Amino acid sequence: MKKTLHSKEEAARCLLCADAPCSKACRNGDPARAIRAIRFGNDKMAGLWTANCTDADLEAAEQACIHYDRPIRIKQLCRMATPPAMPSSLPNLAVDFCGIKCENPFFLASSAICTNYEMVARAFDAGWAGVFYKTICMQDINEVSPRFDAVHCEGTGDFYGFRNMEQLSENPVKVDFEILKRLKENYPTKVVVASIMGQTERQWIVLAKMAEKAGVDAIELNFSCPQMRLAGMGSDVGQDPELVTFYTAYVKRNVSIPVIPKMTPNITFMSRPAMGAYFAGADAISAINTIKSVTMSEDSSVSEKKTVSGYSGRAVKPIALRFILEMAQNPVMKGIQLSGIGGIETWRDALEFIQLGCRNVQVCTAVMQYGYRIIDDLILGMQFYMSQRGVSRVEELVGEELPHFVTASMLDRKTIVYPKVDRERCVGCGRCYTSCLDGGHQAISFDTEERMPRIVGTKCVGCHLCRLVCPTGAIGLSKRIEKK
Repeated sequence: MKKTLHSKEEAARCLLCADAPCSKACRNGDPARAIRAIRFGNDKMAGLWTANCTDADLEAAEQACIHYDRPIRIKQLCRMATPPAMPSSLPNLAVDFCGIKCENPFFLASSAICTNYEMVARAFDAGWAGVFYKTICMQDINEVSPRFDAVHCEGTGDFYGFRNMEQLSENPVKVDFEILKRLKENYPTKVVVASIMGQTERQWIVLAKMAEKAGVDAIELNFSCPQMRLAGMGSDVGQDPELVTFYTAYVKRNVSIPVIPKMTPNITFMSRPAMGAYFAGADAISAINTIKSVTMSEDSSVSEKKTVSGYSGRAVKPIALRFILEMAQNPVMKGIQLSGIGGIETWRDALEFIQLGCRNVQVCTAVMQYGYRIIDDLILGMQFYMSQRGVSRVEELVGEELPHFVTASMLDRKTIVYPKVDRERCVGCGRCYTSCLDGGHQAISFDTEERMPRIVGTKCVGCHLCRLVCPTGAIGLSKRIEKK
């Protein structure tokens, strides 16, 4: 089994402690930071934080580990992390969005992670480029308790799906706009976007004018919140292309700063309301908001009652990417700028949105789990990736994968790629055999004595279910060849 696989597996057990005891016990390094680098897709750079550690340092760190089960194998993990040959300088991540210069493409999404001045200020200090502040409205917001639920990954405590019944900002309208004004005054190089939601034409216009007066850089129009208790708000608007068009036009006619409608995924064709926003003069589109969902946990019921609410987290990323792709490929909306949201945890996640046409990305659920500190690995990972590829500007990555996406009818159906078993990495568990036997094409035989699978070429159709279920990554790709 390769070392990188073990590293990720062991790092996934880390509790990501605040004020990590392991690093406090380590005199010459920061093992907690190294483990976090592995956890968030920067395993090649993990050695940067433990290069000067002695065995005694790492043994002390391991003894200080407070894991509930058994200590993380910090010494072994860190000794496997070799410091990379870092370039003399890393690329600048500055990118232009709607004519606004952003120091990097990473923003906080409008949500519970940005509800007051102190929170956003800490995020800016940590390195986030901007904020889509929690949506401001004129209605009284009275939240329920509890209002969150999650679908957890067994063994790590992380959740891959997150459900929330959170609505909009509970602050008085004037207070929120004063906060935005202070943020822009105290952080002039950061991008401050006011997210607003009205119920009538007048409310949309009044809120937009107040936002512009507060000095924000842009306005996001929340047409997408799935759990508004009042009709004619949130996703009720986003599902109606006419309302999206009208409200976008009202705001555009009354302010001079960029206007960014936020689309709902709770619709079959997002491009229809998005085109309405485009024709009304929208400067960009942000997508997606949360997906309507149900979870059944009794612990998350409200006085023994449940309701439909929004779903987010890593599980929604493929759905978000699909909507981004469709808008980016829409010839009618050619040139519209996009802000991507949905399941972004690592720099690789962010890169996928950028490669499909987004000029920035918004993060929420990952921050709720791990804190603002994930910005360190988002920035470093993207910089290192760009350096390795010889890319100097984020703009060079925007939309670069779009030419590779075609309709299903245009896919190559004359060739096949067979799976290939790496005998050294295979541990003989037989997962591939079981899955192929019961869920595939019975194209794997399994020797129970030697505990080794074998691909039966005469039956294999190249579906690659076996590769996807292999827990050790022992099944890879062979060369693409013509079908017989």
